[in-house]
This record gives sequence, C-alpha cells and structure tokens, in this order.
Amino acid sequence: MKLNRQHLSQLGGAVALPAYSPDSLRQGIVHIGVGGFHRAHEAVYTDALMNQGQALDWAICGAGLRPDDRAMRDALAGQDYLYTLVELGDEPNLPVRVIGVINDMLLAEESPQALIDKLADPAIRIVSLTITEGGYCIDDSTGEFLADLPAIQHDLRHPESPKSVFGFLCAALAKRRAAGIPAFTLMSCDNLPHNGAVTRKALLAFAHLANHELATWIDHHVAFPNAMVDRITPMTSAAHRQQLADQHGVEDAWPVVCEPFVQWVLEDKFVSGRPAWEQVGVQFTDDVTPYEEMKIKLLNGSHLALTYLGFLKGYRFVHETMNDPLFRRYVRTFMDLDVTPQLAPVPGIDLDDYKDTLIERFSNQAIADQLERVCSDGSSKFPKFIVPTLHRLIEDGKSLERVALVVAAWALYLKGVDENGVQYRIPDPRAEHCQGLVADDALLTARVLGEEAIFGAAPAQSAAFVSAFELCLESLRKRGVSQTLHTLLRD
Repeated sequence: MKLNRQHLSQLGGAVALPAYSPDSLRQGIVHIGVGGFHRAHEAVYTDALMNQGQALDWAICGAGLRPDDRAMRDALAGQDYLYTLVELGDEPNLPVRVIGVINDMLLAEESPQALIDKLADPAIRIVSLTITEGGYCIDDSTGEFLADLPAIQHDLRHPESPKSVFGFLCAALAKRRAAGIPAFTLMSCDNLPHNGAVTRKALLAFAHLANHELATWIDHHVAFPNAMVDRITPMTSAAHRQQLADQHGVEDAWPVVCEPFVQWVLEDKFVSGRPAWEQVGVQFTDDVTPYEEMKIKLLNGSHLALTYLGFLKGYRFVHETMNDPLFRRYVRTFMDLDVTPQLAPVPGIDLDDYKDTLIERFSNQAIADQLERVCSDGSSKFPKFIVPTLHRLIEDGKSLERVALVVAAWALYLKGVDENGVQYRIPDPRAEHCQGLVADDALLTARVLGEEAIFGAAPAQSAAFVSAFELCLESLRKRGVSQTLHTLLRD
C-alpha cells in the first residue's frame, strides 16, 4: 500500500502511526539539508514529543539548496511528506514507525524568495542544519572562512538570489531585522567539533562581508547552541524498500533505516523557545564539549581507523570488518591506548561501557552499514576525527604506529584498487586532488603528510611519525592488511 495520508489509517499492525493529525501541525522549524540522518534524529525526537500531544507548533519545513535535494523533495511530496523509520538490529521486533513531523520542503532552485520568506516567517523560531562537515566553508588548516568560494562571491554580489546557506540565512535575518521580527536559533546537527561555534563563526564572517550592521545584530540576537549528535544511518537501498514492502506492506519511496541507538546532547541556548525535547531523551547541558570529544574521537575516529583498512582488505560493510578478529582487536586497542587517555571525564558516562557499546554498534549486521558511506569525504573527516588525536600523540611522545596506520590506509585507499585488484570510486569532493597526492610513489609521503589543509604541519615535521607512516605504508603494500595488523598487534 502506497504511503500517504489517505492510506495512513489502513496501515496499523506492526507499523506505529502518528498519534497526532498532520492537519493539526504548525511549522516552527526549518531544516536545511533533509537526508537520512535528519529524518532519523531531530525529526524522530520531535515526532516522539508530538505523539505525547506536545510541540504541535514545531513541525518541520525542509529546505534543499542543492539540485540533488530535488529527489528527496519529490519522494516526500509524493506521499504527503510521510516516511517510514525502520530500526535495524540483531534483536527481533524492532520498531517500524511512520513519521509525520515534516510537512513541506522548499527547493532554493525553484524559488529563492520563497525560501527567504519562509526563513523570515515569525513562526519559524529554529533553523537547523545538516549540510555536511564541508558545508561550513571553513578552511580546516587555518580555521578561516573561505570567502573566495564562487557561491559566496555570488551571494555577496546578488544578495536577493543567494545560493549558499549563509546567503539565505543573512537574507532572511536582514528581513526579520527590518520588520522587527525576533531572530531564530541556528542549530547545527552536523557531526563536527563545536558545531554551534563553527556555525556562528561562518555566518558572522559572511555577514561582515555583506553588511557590518547586520552582522552586529546577528551577533547579539541569534543563538548557536553546540550539540553532540549520534545515530548510525546507512544509505537507504532498494533492498530496504523491498523489505519494508514484503514485511509490512508499506510502499515508501524513501524510508529511512537506522540503528536502535540514538543520542543527542544539546546546549540549552535558544532565543525564541524550543520543543521540550528533554521529555523524549535529549540531554541538555551547559557545556557539550566532553560529550563531543568522546564521540568524535572514539566513534568517528575509530570508524575511520577501521574503514579504509577494511575497504583495502576487500570488505564492503562495517559489520564484515568487525567480524574479523584482527580488526576488532585493532579498533579496541586504538580506542584504549591512543584515544581514551586524551579524554576528560564525561559526566554520566562510563567510558569502558561506551566503548563496549561502540563495538556492538559497529558489529550490527542487520543495519549493513556501508564502508563506502564511512569512507566518503575523507579529506574533510580526517582534520576533525583523526588529526587532533594524531597531533596530541606527537606532542605527548606516545606510540604512533596505530594512528600512522590509519593515515597510511587512507593514502593507499586513494589509489582506487583494493588488495584483491577490485577497482572502486573515491567518494570525496576533493577526490581528484587527493588522488594526485598519491600518484607518484616516490613523492607520496612528502605530498600526503605535507597536505597542511588536512593534517596541519605537525605530522610532516615529526620524524617519528614520518617513519611510522612509511613503515605502515610499506607493510600494507608488500604484506597486505591482515599481516600488517598481525605485526602491529604483536601476534
């Protein structure tokens, strides 16, 4: 049965339906970048609150700034913006739910003014973002805003027809300011350190280039809470769609699949109200930093530690990699010896239990998380998830062999062929540039480690790290992944 409002009451059974009427909702949030993660995270928390009869004035209007967003808009619009959330895990009878919290989605390419008007609507009190790590236009090596990007330059010249997220936000905030409408809270849900502070820095940098008075007003009136967000959400496949149809009789153009685990730690800094998300499991705090460091260094760092090695070995799913005892031991050793000593105490969290949970989550076979998804955009992920750990290990004079193996595996992965001779694509916006770094084997070490935009200056200047990197790279080339791990783990 096709998922839409007309058929909603006929579903039932094992599929949980919204306890609220979609007609009763009023929009309070615009979310820019509607993908799987947003639909499995912020939208799900808000839906849970609505199912309690609350927050009905916090419905979500999606927004897409890229041509690729049309596919999501069309899929959702074709089923009255309803979609199915399917939790996948190794335990039986996990929830399947229809989510109705999103009730519209605007595309910038169809009408920039319509999106500006929506962002300027007094009813919109939160604008949230999942625009990927690279979407904030911040140079990872310098921390400076990339003002020379073509989209940014276009928006500075043509503020009435913006293309970038910052152009749209400033156009809407300028309209709100002129009309005496209070500012909104700008809430990043992207997986990067101090995401609220990064959002603030980027928006103010753009605003100062466009209009100093507006920038000052934004600085005083817009809130930018930091957040730690977590839920593994693989790409939806044709098999997932078919499974939903076969098991539950639901025809959904774009369901979202995710693991059962979900976490959101959020600074309680909002200027125009917020949903009572704490009633459905969100943890509010004055300082998200320790949670953020824990998650980014342990989960995301360990993800990268296993993903490129797994891909080189010939695995294509995270659980396949974790089923290999060598990889399992390597990842846990990396967590215990290299990352954990760098972490401050995290209120309410036992780090050993957290690491045990990560191993279980990575091993979830039902979710079939793709290594390609974790591998993607490595040039943006390394500076945030691995490089801080790497720099600290160098500073502290600690063992560098395990972290050097992560970098060496990425360098070899950029060659585009695994150790079985299977070729693959490199899903990274900077793929051509990064592959150029490894094109000449004689210059590979100098070019990769000298890429300060990714690694900073420390690795290339550390003789110990250069030596560890070259030993790992040579071992991967000549002996393969498994034998390299055997040696590293002293088997």
